Amino acid sequence: MDVVIVPLFQVLLAILNIYELIVVVAVVMTWLFHFNVINYSNQFVRIIWDLCSKLTEPLLSRIRNFLPSMGGIDISPIVLLLLVFFLQNVVHQMMFKFVG
Repeated sequence: MDVVIVPLFQVLLAILNIYELIVVVAVVMTWLFHFNVINYSNQFVRIIWDLCSKLTEPLLSRIRNFLPSMGGIDISPIVLLLLVFFLQNVVHQMMFKFVG
């Protein structure tokens, strides 16, 4: 049973790690857009932004619905990253429970 379960948990952890990176890239890109460091008219930037926003915005918008207004400060990516870290920890604990 460990032959199937442990690699499955490892794949799940890899997906969560990639999603964590995508959230960080999306946050950094919003800062770069805001300070006019990068421009949306660049095709490569637009492709990366569209990918990141399509992967993160559904969860971020749901988190924003629950958070109170912070006066222009968006802490929803922080909450999303905390949820990803929590899920990574849960998967680690489950993997160690199956192995050990």
